[in-house]
Amino acid sequence: MSSLTYLVAYAAIIVFVLAVLSRIVHYIKNPIHVRWELYPVAHEEGERANYGGSYLEDVDWWDKPRKSSKFNELKVMIPEILFLLAVWEHKRPLWYVTYPFHLGLYLIVAFIGLIGISAISQLTGIMAGTPLMSAIHALTNLVGPAGLILTVAGAAGLLFKRITDPDLANYASFEHYFNLLLFIGTGGIGIITWLFVDNNFDMARAFVVSFIGFKFTAMESTLFLIQVLLVVLTIAYIPLTHMSHFFMKYFLYHDIRWGDEPNIDTPKTDEQIGVVLNYPVTWAAPHIAGTGKTWAEVATHNPAAAAAEGKE
Repeated sequence: MSSLTYLVAYAAIIVFVLAVLSRIVHYIKNPIHVRWELYPVAHEEGERANYGGSYLEDVDWWDKPRKSSKFNELKVMIPEILFLLAVWEHKRPLWYVTYPFHLGLYLIVAFIGLIGISAISQLTGIMAGTPLMSAIHALTNLVGPAGLILTVAGAAGLLFKRITDPDLANYASFEHYFNLLLFIGTGGIGIITWLFVDNNFDMARAFVVSFIGFKFTAMESTLFLIQVLLVVLTIAYIPLTHMSHFFMKYFLYHDIRWGDEPNIDTPKTDEQIGVVLNYPVTWAAPHIAGTGKTWAEVATHNPAAAAAEGKE
């Protein structure tokens, strides 16, 4: 059974990587999106960044070099990633349960990273037995339980919110409930394993050493084996669901919300626009009146001029 668990773990990592790449490639191949024209744009420089202006305010802006600030982007991105500021500002009751959940996941990722560092040290002998490695072990013992407890508590709170809050329940699907139950179950098994089987995460460290070294070392505990299976299957499952937003939000922010590149001397963009302009119109709204036409025909049609010709 231990050997099968290692094989499942390798397969799960492969599925995770392929799923992430597939999502990104699928997005890139999608038709060009409609510009949102939402301000402020985080990478704007100067005084305009303070009030939500843009380079379009400049006279003859198309003749001037555009400047953008990565630092200003980071000032928006880092607080949003670390503290979920948008939820805090717009849906504060939800923040009190979703933030512990996300913070718990961040700590679990940090925990996996620390376990990985310890495993590599054990395999290579680098830093082995040093005060730094002792500090990493101590931090691992702190971050791991905190991450598990916060994740389970946050997921339970989100599940309760999904059930009792009409604003959320009306838009909840089976997948939402299943995902939260999966995190509660996986995190709950992790907490039980930590409390009764692997207090110092020595088993977790030994598993990662064997995993990296391609050695199918037998696992001493059935409970720990179940925990490993749940963890790796969850890792493989995440990018296959809407939870892929953890990396796809990069495109939402940079390409859609903050995408303000001017369409000047951009043959690739012109080609993409040409493709979508030739899509057939299926919207039967009276002010569109474009059924059976292409969007290019609708966009170049002047209803006022057509009405004037009809009166003559």
